[in-house]
Amino acid sequence: MVRLTVDLVARSISHKNHKEESLAQYLRKMTHLNLSDKNIDTIDDLSLCRNLNVLYLYDNQIRQIRNLGFASNLTHLYLQNNCISCMENLTSLKKLEKLYLGGNYITVVEGLETLEELRELHVESQRLPLGEKLLFDPRTLHSLAKSLSVLNISNNNIDELGGLAPLENISHLIAVDNQLHHVKDLEFILNKWTKLRRMDLKGNPVCRKPKYRDRLIIQSKTLESLDGKEIKEMERQFLMSWKESKASKKKSTEEHMTNEHATYPHFHDFGTGHPIFPVYYNPSEKRKPKFLILSELHRFPHNRGEPLQRPPKRSNINVSRRFSSHLTLKDSQSLLPKEDILEPHLLNQLPREPETTTSFCSLKSQENFLQHHNWGISEPAMK
Repeated sequence: MVRLTVDLVARSISHKNHKEESLAQYLRKMTHLNLSDKNIDTIDDLSLCRNLNVLYLYDNQIRQIRNLGFASNLTHLYLQNNCISCMENLTSLKKLEKLYLGGNYITVVEGLETLEELRELHVESQRLPLGEKLLFDPRTLHSLAKSLSVLNISNNNIDELGGLAPLENISHLIAVDNQLHHVKDLEFILNKWTKLRRMDLKGNPVCRKPKYRDRLIIQSKTLESLDGKEIKEMERQFLMSWKESKASKKKSTEEHMTNEHATYPHFHDFGTGHPIFPVYYNPSEKRKPKFLILSELHRFPHNRGEPLQRPPKRSNINVSRRFSSHLTLKDSQSLLPKEDILEPHLLNQLPREPETTTSFCSLKSQENFLQHHNWGISEPAMK
């Protein structure tokens, strides 16, 4: 194994040691250092490199982040594909803007509370224990809320994004190959992330949901690219118009149902959503019935609240005209059975043994009703 020391740095650089400048002076001026793929397992004292801005240590065997307190000017740190299991000893890197930790053994994103300048965090493809997912410390999330704009959490078994809502400044999310299932969860987070411009969710089960792309485009007015595909303004305008048309149609339907409820107050207690008309016929003779009567209870205020009754025997009315757009009387020989017909939900309102001959819709009241509306009667009411 290899330790990262000043000697290793000296051997890896192409510095020509001029007489007027020593190695130590050169290291103090150095801003970029690339020691990737050197089989390094331990970071030792690099305090001479105090002006480093960019440090490449990816593709090594580093197990612990340590001895970076000197690098107060560091802005970019590349530590992906190492053996790091804990995010620690980063508090002194107050100017850090980009942190790359993908391909390690990290289970919790934490320890970044002091990194107020951090703009990009890459923690994709952690080698997690079987069945576990990458977690986020709420303290770290709240600390990064104002600064973090790019987040890469791909391939970490993540099944929901609601916990990341505090990251209100996010403009680019990369979360491919996770376990996101629900469009509603994505709609919720898009409502929180009002600065999001690009989002990549390829490889998640949610991508196979119907209208997945349409719903996300409608939800976010700032989204410019989804799953690597550009969102054109014409596409968004079309989907927004479709949504408004659907909402208007739904509102119109609800208003229509409300008006029907006001018009037919007696018939909306059964949860049907539509007005219900009682249907019955006169069973005075054994032969098949010759007429069908549909009546509107709300036309007879004096009968409201009274139980429904069968029409009296021998009241043989035959109406042959079309009443209105709502009521149509037809020959019922082919439509009705030989026995009395009543709507099932009205049967419990019928008295078992009527004690009076006054029916719900008596002969006289029917005749008055028809005369009031200028509707004719085909035969005399009584013989």
